[in-house]
Amino acid sequence: MTRTPVVVLSSVDPVERDATLLGLLIDSPRTVAVRHDIHDDEDGGAIRRVVASADGVVEDEVVPLEHACLSCAVREDAVPTLRRLADDPRWDAVVLALPVSAESLPVVRALGWAMRAGEPLAGLRLGDAVTTVDLAGFHHDLLGDDLLDERGLALTEDDRRAVGEALAAQVGHADVVLVTGARDDHPVASDLLDHVRAGDARRVDGRHAVTVADLVAHEHRPATGERRLDPAHVAPVAGAPTEHGVWTLDLRSTHPFHPERLLHDVRRLGSPPVRSRGRFHVPSRPDTLCVWDGAGGQLSIGAAGPWGRRTPDTRLVVTGTGDEAPALREAFAELVLSDAEVRRGYAPWLGRPDVLAPWLGDRTSA
Repeated sequence: MTRTPVVVLSSVDPVERDATLLGLLIDSPRTVAVRHDIHDDEDGGAIRRVVASADGVVEDEVVPLEHACLSCAVREDAVPTLRRLADDPRWDAVVLALPVSAESLPVVRALGWAMRAGEPLAGLRLGDAVTTVDLAGFHHDLLGDDLLDERGLALTEDDRRAVGEALAAQVGHADVVLVTGARDDHPVASDLLDHVRAGDARRVDGRHAVTVADLVAHEHRPATGERRLDPAHVAPVAGAPTEHGVWTLDLRSTHPFHPERLLHDVRRLGSPPVRSRGRFHVPSRPDTLCVWDGAGGQLSIGAAGPWGRRTPDTRLVVTGTGDEAPALREAFAELVLSDAEVRRGYAPWLGRPDVLAPWLGDRTSA
């Protein structure tokens, strides 16, 4: 049985999303698009679903949601809509355009589960996960401190993400990055994109330089997408260009961060206008894999479970365009334990309250 392919499209720019979607439909008359937008206000949540083809709008409906969140939208509307469209003989492929600023990974993860044998979408398969960016604003969007709600792009009323946070997640997860704008006109932004997109992703310059046939020729592997954003596998993009001043640091140590020094001086690593992500360990909870994710002037630190069979280490991959690199190297070297501190062992931290509990949660064992 031929399974209907589904391409997932994300963006932080409504104009880019809709222009890309229109271009894909015009070139593929047997493709149907589902565009979702989430509405959240004091009257409750809803999702607007627009189904369209090259001939125009097929459906335009507003569906109430129990909760105005992305997972609810997928569960309550995307899954049944995709199943219904896959059964329609008019369509050979579907493009699912996510709400502007929505991250593609959790959606693709949910669809992948629903596409297993015996599940509601067993008759469909994933094509490429695609994101679209405009080089004219990419540098500021990724490294600036604008918030989504300041641009009217927040998914919900309590969405406090930065534009860069959403953009970094989309670009880092995508199989294909569709690029608007010429490299020569935006050399720094172009190089920056090549540093932060997935190393195995395909970059396509020109919004209309790709067709639906190109995007369904491959099958997205959810495990591959998950690995791209997994701090346990963080690494610089090999061969990323540096001719226009874009740099990436690979800060590595077998030593853990010093909890108190990290607490007091985290801004030295986390506040500059850079994209940073990685993993670390601390002596106050040596079995816990801690994660680091920064973009758009925001930094997220948390616990991601045990290290398991992995040897604990500390590794941050940091990308920027300014003169911050020397200071970041210095800060990293001073925030990890010295050789002498490592030799003294971790017992002093295990026997007292964990100062990082506000970031990492309560310590379950020591």
